[in-house]
Amino acid sequence: MTADMWITLVILIVMMVLFVSEKLRVDLVALCVVLALTLTGIVTAEEAMAGFSSTSVLSIAFLFVVGGAVFQTGLAAAIGDAILKIAGTNQTRLLMIMMLTVSILSAFISSTGVVALMLPAVMSVAQRAKIPASKLGIPLAFSALIGGTTTLIATPPNIIVSEVMQDAGYPPFEFFSYTLPGVLLVIAWLAYMLIIGQRLLPERKPDTVVQRMETPAELFTLYQLPDNMYRLRVPSQSNLIGTSIAASRLGSDFNIAVASLSRMNESRRIGSRSEQTVQYPEADTVFQEDDVLVVQGDIRDITRAAGYWNLAIMANHPIQEGDVITNEVGIAEMVLRPRSSLNGKSLSELQFGSAYHLTVLNLRRPGAHAPLDLKTTPLKFGDVLLVQGRWKDIYALKRLRHDFIVMGEPEAAEMGAFLRLTHAPITLTILVLMIVVLALDLLPLTVASLLAAVAVVLTGCLSMDEAYESIDLKSLILIAGMLPMGTALVKVGLADAAADLLIQTVGELGPLYVLAGLFILTLISTQIISNTASALLVAPIALAAAQGLNVNPQAFMMSVAIAAAMALLSPVASPVNMLVMSPGNYRFSDFARVGAPMMVIAFIISMIVLPVMWPF
Repeated sequence: MTADMWITLVILIVMMVLFVSEKLRVDLVALCVVLALTLTGIVTAEEAMAGFSSTSVLSIAFLFVVGGAVFQTGLAAAIGDAILKIAGTNQTRLLMIMMLTVSILSAFISSTGVVALMLPAVMSVAQRAKIPASKLGIPLAFSALIGGTTTLIATPPNIIVSEVMQDAGYPPFEFFSYTLPGVLLVIAWLAYMLIIGQRLLPERKPDTVVQRMETPAELFTLYQLPDNMYRLRVPSQSNLIGTSIAASRLGSDFNIAVASLSRMNESRRIGSRSEQTVQYPEADTVFQEDDVLVVQGDIRDITRAAGYWNLAIMANHPIQEGDVITNEVGIAEMVLRPRSSLNGKSLSELQFGSAYHLTVLNLRRPGAHAPLDLKTTPLKFGDVLLVQGRWKDIYALKRLRHDFIVMGEPEAAEMGAFLRLTHAPITLTILVLMIVVLALDLLPLTVASLLAAVAVVLTGCLSMDEAYESIDLKSLILIAGMLPMGTALVKVGLADAAADLLIQTVGELGPLYVLAGLFILTLISTQIISNTASALLVAPIALAAAQGLNVNPQAFMMSVAIAAAMALLSPVASPVNMLVMSPGNYRFSDFARVGAPMMVIAFIISMIVLPVMWPF
């Protein structure tokens, strides 16, 4: 072996140790790999950075945006909920319909996203049907992983192996190239679970009972919000017209919080019928004639503000739940942590509204019976703040774990937070058109996915900010950072050496045995590191093995993609498995007991089907 081969091998081993030990984040490890390969001269700077301009990385980024629209408009939730309702409470029927649904969704949406979406609904159904959650969690996760073998866009490894072939001068896989072996695997998975698998699932109760949190609707009643919230109308003679919320100083001078604003649509201002839209006001929102404000505060302060700004108090229009809780905005409780940076400071000092884009409607302190002044009271550990604002801003507080504990989020999600339900048909149309374009090979994957991503933004299914938020940068950096390792394996000759070793070991027995070796190598690798990293590492070896045997590489490359999806032996093999481990109260051995037989089945199917579809 040459010096470059040894250096690359050492970097590879260190990388895998870091992946397994989880001492560093996987995306940071990938960036360190890029630096190590560049600084040691194994790859050039251009080769090291090529991953960040790779068409596969760009395609995956654009598909994240399309997937974000599927979630944001409630399309995926509507499909999942409808099918779960059809299933009823029969355990076997629920299991089969859930698994089929998840497998279908995973053909078009990331497996992690599908499980994150379906898990609350599945756990809720399990509770209502009195079925142990341990009977549904693993089937949910494994269905998402196996469903990812059915289309080109279903999972990053599928896109990666296709691009590796294209870069080597071979025709890439098409959209439905994966479908036949993938569908056979899904059918085998369903049959396995129906006949054997569900008997291998543990029947285990959760270790702890999760305390139920109040829903936003219950908080609305609990805090008696209708008692201190009022409507104010901005008449034509009001001097508030043309003034922004910040300039009006309603909060600082009058102790009034503006919770929402109803405004007549411009297109409806002329005519006999008016139509109003409710929006969450920003500091720079400028008041217009006939605006209706929902405000919170003491009636004396509200009366004083109404007199000053010449506003009409709409006493005959009591505040309803829908005035402050919608799909876009809502309310939630948040508790200050012991070492929160907010402790000892008042909301005025913190400029809480400007900093977090939220309005504090109430402040409660354990043991304190007298009302607390929202503006001047220094905050303390254990204080409970009732905040109101956009759901996305409420959820953003989750990232500030040092400062806050945000309560009641599952209930907020159940009521459709973030969703633009009216745009679900638009998203469905764009998704179907993208699939048709890819299936007919009218445009390359990168162009088709970019077109779909732009379309969901232009049609309002996602805002541009939400499109950026839907992109999983961690995954993209991992893929972009790992691509240079694949380049290095080929460049220094390690891929050829591994392929030669495989050929020397089993090559004389025929290409089928090499195919089996590649499948097993990928299978072992994907239990240790991510399926994406496994595909990136083994795909060059598979290509070199095919070239060494002078056979077509399609079957070898497809075996890598399928084996990369079989992360079924442990919870750490995939984020999907980690998502269901706690709700199902699983042990490590539970995954292997259910997953190992399915891996054997997938191996057998692949060894039979792949050589028939792509003869050597």
